[in-house]
Amino acid sequence: MTPTAWIITDGKAGDLAQCVGVAGAMGLVPEQRVVRPAAPFTWLMPRGPIDPREAPGRPGSPIRPPWPDLLIASGRRAVPYVRAVKRLSGGRTFTIFLKDPRTGPRTADFIWVPAHDRLRGPNVMTTLVSPHKVSAAALAAARQNPPARIAALKDGPRVAVLVGGDSRHHRFKPEDITRLVQGLNQLAASGAALMGSRSRRTPEALAALVGETFDRAGGWWWDGTGPNPYIALLAHADAIVVTADSVNMIGEAAATGVPVLVFEPSGGHGKIGKFLNGLADHGVVHRFEGNLVGSRYEPIDSTTEIARAAMAAYEAHRLTLKV
Repeated sequence: MTPTAWIITDGKAGDLAQCVGVAGAMGLVPEQRVVRPAAPFTWLMPRGPIDPREAPGRPGSPIRPPWPDLLIASGRRAVPYVRAVKRLSGGRTFTIFLKDPRTGPRTADFIWVPAHDRLRGPNVMTTLVSPHKVSAAALAAARQNPPARIAALKDGPRVAVLVGGDSRHHRFKPEDITRLVQGLNQLAASGAALMGSRSRRTPEALAALVGETFDRAGGWWWDGTGPNPYIALLAHADAIVVTADSVNMIGEAAATGVPVLVFEPSGGHGKIGKFLNGLADHGVVHRFEGNLVGSRYEPIDSTTEIARAAMAAYEAHRLTLKV
């Protein structure tokens, strides 16, 4: 019998994608529950209590019972709700937290963190890349039916270009935008067929200039209208250019087995540098300098590995409930 499951996040796309990816790999069909705490309770998170306006007895509460067998969560604001469900369920709900909860390894029964984070413990698992929804099956399905705009691209290696935007550690200054556009122009001039997409964080000035580059090169730039072709871009790429502001996008690109060329805007962080160095050691990532480098490698899929470990931990927990 399939365990009942919840996903708890505050709705951030990156957190939700990780939870959905792991849940799917575990064979679960979870309910997605979104927490929306307000001040002053958000100021105290992750260490403080849940917002009492979202308590189980309140209308529309995101943690209304019956309690699930499993709970998968991610994000600082989800932490108090994970603790609350564990307590209110009498310890029966097995809790899984993805990323460092900032409250120690006892926050959940099973915790995953990327290897470049420092949290460790007997219930803490680390992998080089983050979990995600880009499974081998999803890529294989996308390859069977390429979008017309990809099928119509000129001959030559297809290069997916995944552009992020300003983040906590990176900024796209004017000189960074110029450098990226120059590199893409050089790549197109070498014969590469460009196809790419922006993200929610992509500044308009950056999106516009990259779009103009694609237009001149006869490529396909997704401008944010219509269905997002993200999986199709990954599935049909011979190489991938991705900006360093998103470790999630880099990790998803690593699931394809094609060279990942990383463009680094201004800024950076030691953890991100450690992450990129780890992937470089595996022959996955290379610095983007306007040309194609690298070769294919065995795709990296941490999602399945994390799901197996989490399910084994859950089964061990379930046995203790029968004692």
